[in-house]
Amino acid sequence: MILFPAIDLVEGRVVRLERGDRGRMKVYSDDPVSVAVEFARRGARWVHVVDLSAAFGEGDGALAANRAAIEKICALGSVKVDVGGGVRSLARIDELAQAGASRIALGTAIVRDLPFALQAADRYGSLLSADIAARDGVVKVDGWREGAGISANDLACRLADSGFRHLVFTDIARDGMQSGIDVSAYRSIAAAAGFPVVASGGVASLSDITALAREGVDVIEGCITGRALYEGAFSLEDALVAAGGERKERSC
Repeated sequence: MILFPAIDLVEGRVVRLERGDRGRMKVYSDDPVSVAVEFARRGARWVHVVDLSAAFGEGDGALAANRAAIEKICALGSVKVDVGGGVRSLARIDELAQAGASRIALGTAIVRDLPFALQAADRYGSLLSADIAARDGVVKVDGWREGAGISANDLACRLADSGFRHLVFTDIARDGMQSGIDVSAYRSIAAAAGFPVVASGGVASLSDITALAREGVDVIEGCITGRALYEGAFSLEDALVAAGGERKERSC
C-alpha cells in the first residue's frame, strides 16, 4: 500500500484544516519544499499536495505562492507528486503535467463539469485521479462547502464508467481530527468504483494504517496522512512499515 504524506498549501505555507474548515487552520511550515525533501529523505516515494487556495478561490498572491511551491516540489525528482485542489481546466492539467506531477486529482470539476471531466479522462488517462469528499455519504464540493446532491458511491460508479481508474476518498467528518478511520467506508467506495481507492481522513495511529493495508491492494491502493504525522503521533518511517514495507521497496 502506498503511503502519501500530505502537504496542504495555503498562501505557500504547509497547513492542516479541521474537517476542511478554512477558519480552523494550523500552520506547520513556511517552506513546503523542505517538507517534501525531508519526506523523501526519510523514505517516502509519494507526497500528496493540495492547493487549498485554489480550491477556496483565494486571491492571486495566494495562488501564485502555491503554484510556485508545487512546481518546485515536482521538480525535486526524489519523490512522486500527487497534486490536486482547484484543477478545473485542461490548461491547468497541462501545466501540472509539464511541471512533473505524477498524478493529478480532479474534485469539484467531476461534479460541476462532467463534459470537462470526461474529456480530461479521455486525454490524460491514468495521470488523473478523481477526488471525492463526502460527509455522511453525500459528496461535497467547492472546498467541501457545498453539497453536490449525489452519494459518494453513485459518483464513484459514474466515474468508473467514465474511465477513471484512480480515486481518493476523503471522509470529511474525520479529516484533520485524528479520530481514527472507518475502514468500511473505503471498502464500500472501492466496491462501487470497481478498483482500489486511496483513503484520506482521520488517520490517528499506526493501527489505522495497518487496518487499511490489511484490506489488500485490490481494495486500498494507498492512504494519506497529515496531521498525525506532523504532530508526532507516529514517525514516517514507522508509517511506511505499517503500510507494507514501502521503505524497503523504494529502489524498485
